Amino acid sequence: MTDGPLAGLLVLDLTRVLAGPYCTMVLADLGARVIKVETPGTGDDSRHIGPFIEEKSAYFMSLNRGKESIALDLKAEDDRAIFEDLLARADILVENYRPGVMEKLGYGWDLLHERFPALIYAAASGFGHSGPYRTRPAYDMVVQGMGGIMSITGHPGGPPTRVGSSVGDITAGLFATIGINAALYHRASTGQGMKIDVAMLDCQIAILENAIARYAATGEAPGPLGARHPSITPFAAYQAQDGWIIIAAGNNGLFEKLCGVLGRPELLADPDFASNDMRTQNVDRLAHEMEFTLRHQPVAHWMDLLEQAGVPCGPINNVEQALNDPHVRARNMVVTVDDPVTGPLEIAGNPIKLSAFGDPSTRGPVPDLDGGRAAILAWLGR
Repeated sequence: MTDGPLAGLLVLDLTRVLAGPYCTMVLADLGARVIKVETPGTGDDSRHIGPFIEEKSAYFMSLNRGKESIALDLKAEDDRAIFEDLLARADILVENYRPGVMEKLGYGWDLLHERFPALIYAAASGFGHSGPYRTRPAYDMVVQGMGGIMSITGHPGGPPTRVGSSVGDITAGLFATIGINAALYHRASTGQGMKIDVAMLDCQIAILENAIARYAATGEAPGPLGARHPSITPFAAYQAQDGWIIIAAGNNGLFEKLCGVLGRPELLADPDFASNDMRTQNVDRLAHEMEFTLRHQPVAHWMDLLEQAGVPCGPINNVEQALNDPHVRARNMVVTVDDPVTGPLEIAGNPIKLSAFGDPSTRGPVPDLDGGRAAILAWLGR
C-alpha cells in the first residue's frame, strides 16, 4: 500500500494529456491508488508526445508514474461491466472530457451520484460544464490567450508570448486537486460525494491577481512589463557585468540596504526614490542608476553582498541549473523513476512536504498501456 494521507483511497483516472493527469499524479503522490482507464490501442494521447527515450514518451512518464493502467472500451458491454465494478469500489473519479461525453457514455454525474452516492466526481475541462463556451474544445494556449495571462506576459511592444510552462493545464489540475480534498472532508461528515467542475479558463482568471486589482483601480487594462513587478520597485531583473540578477527590494528598509550594498547613498536621499510609489513612478531612471553600478561586477559578487545584507535576490537559472541547484536537490525536488526500458529518469518531486509521511527519492513505475489489467481483474475477483 502506498504511504500518504490519501492511502486507502481509489481514484479512477479517465484523463489524458495534462490537466487531469497532473491532478491524479498529485493524488498518487499523496498516497491514493490511481487506476488509469485508457482507450484500447492508443491510450492517453500523451503516450505519443515527445521527447522519447527508447520509444517511450518522457512526457507521459513524467505525469503518470506510480499509476496503474487498464484499457477499457466504455462502449463495449464486457468492458463496461469491469468499469462498473471499479466504480463500486472507487472513492474519486477524475475526467477531462468535453462536457456531455460522460453523459453519452451513461456515466454522467446525476446517474453516478444516484448509484454511488459517496463517489466524488471531478471534471476538468476547458470552459466548464456551464456557460456559453461549455462545448468548445480547448488546449493550454487557448485559455492562456483568452484568460488574459498572455496579455501581461513578455515585453512591451513584443509579440504575444505564452507562459513557458502549461499554466492553463497545470492550474486546472491543481484547483481540481484542492476541490477533491475539500470534497473528501465534506464526505467524511456527510457520507455524500459531490461534483467538482473546474474550467481551465476560470483558473486563468483566478491567477491574474495583481492585474485584476490594477484594472479595477485604474480602469485600464495592464500590459506586459518584461521582468519587473508592476507595483513594487525595485523588483526586477537587472544586468550585472556577466549576466542578469533578480533583485526584489519590496519595502523601504530593503531599499536602504540595497543602496548600502551598491555604495550609492545618494539614491536613498533622492526624492524620486523616497517611497515605493515614487520608485515605481520613476522605475526606468532607478533601473538605469542601479545597472550603472551593477555592471562593474559579476553576478556572483552582487549575490554574495546582497545575501549578506538580507536583500532578496537570485540568479536567472536555466532548467539544467535549476535542477542541479543544491537547495532544490536538498528539498528532494528531483526524484527518479526507474523504468526497465528507459533506465532511471529524473522528474520533478512533490513540493508538498508532510511531517507525518516520508518523501521518497524514487517514484512508482510508469504503467504500460493495459499493463495492470491482470492484477486489477484479479483484485476485482474476475
